[in-house]
Amino acid sequence: MLNPIDPIRSVPTFAEVAAAADRLQGRVVRTPVLRSARLDARTGRRVFFKCENLQQVGAFKYRGALNALLHRQASGAAPGLVATHSSGNHGAALARAARELGWDCAVVVPRDTSPAKLANIRAQGVEPLLCEPGLAAREAATSRLIAERGAELVHPFDDARVIAGQGTAALELLAEVPQLDVLSAPVGGGGLLGGSALAARAMAPECRVIGVEPELADDAARSFRGGERVGFATPPPTLADGLRGSIGALPFELFRSHVDDVLTVSERAIVAAMRVMLEECCLLIEPSSAVPVAALLEGRLGAPGEAVGIILSGGNVDLSVCPFLAGRTAS
Repeated sequence: MLNPIDPIRSVPTFAEVAAAADRLQGRVVRTPVLRSARLDARTGRRVFFKCENLQQVGAFKYRGALNALLHRQASGAAPGLVATHSSGNHGAALARAARELGWDCAVVVPRDTSPAKLANIRAQGVEPLLCEPGLAAREAATSRLIAERGAELVHPFDDARVIAGQGTAALELLAEVPQLDVLSAPVGGGGLLGGSALAARAMAPECRVIGVEPELADDAARSFRGGERVGFATPPPTLADGLRGSIGALPFELFRSHVDDVLTVSERAIVAAMRVMLEECCLLIEPSSAVPVAALLEGRLGAPGEAVGIILSGGNVDLSVCPFLAGRTAS
């Protein structure tokens, strides 16, 4: 049972998203909202991309990580050691936020993490601690680290402060484009879509909120439809490495009350979407970012003529395994 007064473990509200936006003002990039006439014509929709691939550390994750530390700092806590586990982007984000605020940071990542994301963590001054692949291994290694070093956990998606910070991307998008009919984001642990749903329900109540995830990592879709949170025993083999984690408890509660649907797309569609975004929008986005774009290109986000907002979650691409850049196709 969640403690309703615990600021970390309680289901966040829109008021917390708004407070996070005030806290983060001037500290995060107010990323642009971009459009493409060619893509509008191709999809029959009016598409608005919130480019979090241009955020600090190349991903939306910086919003949540920084908000968590600023929230902790405002409570009177002196800088200390924070720790997390990550597929890459949250680790880099927390390392960057900790460096900015004078905290120490430790990051556990699976040993199959993309070299580009490992390099991003190191660029923030933190040497990643490697563990076996899979969420269970990540959590176990982080628990040992916390016990040994007395660190404070900043969870990548099951933390109300993190979710509220992630929701500020959608808040900015809806402030700029209030007439959205559909708002979509990729789903891994669910923090981004959960925070986005809070913003949408408060700012544009008629806007439909739709998550998208890979077919090979469909735990959120199965959880959403079945009404009970499910996960994976082993890491799903999707190219979208940022979406291999299972949906968190707090995001799942937000999904149940604020999300309209969760769709899935194939690996081939994800790669095709990356290529379309590079060719038609001159944006190189990571596979996780391309997941909602894939659903858009398949005609499954919104109806013809509707305004569709998509949060491009990150741009940290491992070019050595990007299929179309290497002259390969997805299986």
